[in-house]
Amino acid sequence: MQIAIASGKGGTGKTTVATNLARVLSGTRPVQYVDCDVEEPNGHLFLQPQITSSQSAGILVPVLDLDRCTRCGACSQLCQYHAIANLGTTMLVFPELCHGCGGCIRVCPEQAIREEERPIGVVEYGTARGVHFLHGRLNVGETMSPPLIRAVLKAVDPTIMAIIDAPPGTSCPVLTAVRGADFVLMVTEPTAFGLHDLMLAVEMVRALQLPTGIVINRADMGDDRVERYCATEGLPILGRVPHDRRVAEAYARGVLAVDAVPEMAVSVQPLADAIFQEVAL
Repeated sequence: MQIAIASGKGGTGKTTVATNLARVLSGTRPVQYVDCDVEEPNGHLFLQPQITSSQSAGILVPVLDLDRCTRCGACSQLCQYHAIANLGTTMLVFPELCHGCGGCIRVCPEQAIREEERPIGVVEYGTARGVHFLHGRLNVGETMSPPLIRAVLKAVDPTIMAIIDAPPGTSCPVLTAVRGADFVLMVTEPTAFGLHDLMLAVEMVRALQLPTGIVINRADMGDDRVERYCATEGLPILGRVPHDRRVAEAYARGVLAVDAVPEMAVSVQPLADAIFQEVAL
């Protein structure tokens, strides 16, 4: 089973829920925490894994053989991202714009294009007190995270339950991270901004036809607009996490809530049970 933890906006407590859920589940079954927020991964700050291996990840980009190229422009006309430019007397390749689709190779009549891998980040493996750990780190300056997210997901052990910490928002990186999940747990907060971005995120998972449930973080603050929206849309609220200063202080120190506040573990286990029940249904 793959459970994706997502949110319509940053700062709602997505990583807090994901890391603590992984820690609690590790007490009863093998579980892996998978941080797909490769642009700014932070799950390792709380789980503090021992990294055991690392491998480079990259994207295939075109390399032109100008001796064979006739400057017909078929490749540049096909590329929707302007990664290849036909200047008439020569051709230019912009690797940073390439999405690695391989279309340019297929349309080149002279077979003047080959591919080579351009590193964009690393995938790291480790263990953290019973939790199998996996995350990706995008190289500084890279603009496309989906290829690295796919590399991270490819490394997931399919025989072990995975808690996937998705990037925030509703853009391509999030779609890449949650597309193959069995269940998406949306973390939100009871504010106007929380509701607005939750609505966008719900539209996203519905377009992907993925089952979803809601966790309201800091549920005893704000107002009831998120509760009313969920009731109207038939979205199950699987958990409500009250505001607790001790949790905030633990977060600032890089300590898991279930370690700093023992009673938090009691509230996280019912959340896991509710997710399993939703998936079974």
